[in-house]
Amino acid sequence: MPLLTLTSDIGHQDYLVGAVKAQLLQINMGFTIVDISHNISPFNYPQAAYICRSAIKSFPEFSYHIILINLFEKKPEQLLLAFHNNQYLLCADNGLLNMILEEKPEMVIGIPLDKLAIKNTLYCASIMGNVVNQLIQGESVKNIGVADVSYREKNHLRPLLDNSWIEGQIIFIDNFENVIVNITRDQFEEQRKGRSFRIVFKRDEVIDRVSETYADVNEGEKLALFNSAGYLEIAINKGNAAGLFGLKGFSEKSTQVSGIMQTQLFYQTVRVYFE
Repeated sequence: MPLLTLTSDIGHQDYLVGAVKAQLLQINMGFTIVDISHNISPFNYPQAAYICRSAIKSFPEFSYHIILINLFEKKPEQLLLAFHNNQYLLCADNGLLNMILEEKPEMVIGIPLDKLAIKNTLYCASIMGNVVNQLIQGESVKNIGVADVSYREKNHLRPLLDNSWIEGQIIFIDNFENVIVNITRDQFEEQRKGRSFRIVFKRDEVIDRVSETYADVNEGEKLALFNSAGYLEIAINKGNAAGLFGLKGFSEKSTQVSGIMQTQLFYQTVRVYFE
C-alpha cells in the first residue's frame, strides 16, 4: 500500500483537511495517509521547511509527501514533483522545495495545471494524488510532467558564521514552548572545534553546556540540548522557555502599508560564542 504524508497550513477549524483526504481516497482507496502537521503558521516558510525536513527523513524510502503549504502565493501555473534521497515530494512552485531539502533536488518535474480549472486546495490535492497514483502504477515520471523545469527558489535560513561565534534564528516553538534554533549539532561542533562556549540570548541569558535530557537540570532551570531532529533547542525543565524569556520565532506577515501589501520579517536570534 503506498504511503502518503500530508502537511498543510490549513488548520483543523473547518472541513478542508477531511475533504483533502477524501479526495485522495477517491483516487485510490489503497492510499495510507499519515498526517505530519496541519498547523503550519501561514506564510512561515522556515517553520514549514523545518517540520517537513525533520519528518520526511524518518519515513521509509519511496514514500510520497504531499505538501499543501502556501499554494497560492502567486497564481499557480504548475505544481512540482521532486525526487530526492529516495523520497517523492509534491508541492507548490513557491520556493519551499529547496528550503526543505537545503540543496538542489536530484530531479524536479513540473506538473502543468489546466488553465480553465478552478485552482483551489482540493484541485491541487487531486492533481498530486493522481500523480502518485500514476507513479505507483508504473508510469514513467517523464510521462507525467515536464522534466528539468525551471522553478522558484527561496534561500533557506542559514546560521551566520564567524571564527568565534555562530548565530542562529528561532525557527519553531513547540507545544511545550521549547525554542528550536536553526543550528544543527554538526554545524555547532564544526564551528566549536573543541572549544568551550556560551549560548547567549535575550542579551543576558547564558547557557554554557549542552544537556542530554530535560532532567539534567533542576525543575525550573534553563537548558540547551539537541532535539530529535538534531537542532539546537532552548528549554526550561517543566517550564515554557518561549513565554518566560519572551522569545519569538521567525514569521512572515503581510501588512497593509500605504495601500501596498508588503512582507515584514520578524525573528529572534541566538548566538553561541566560542572561547
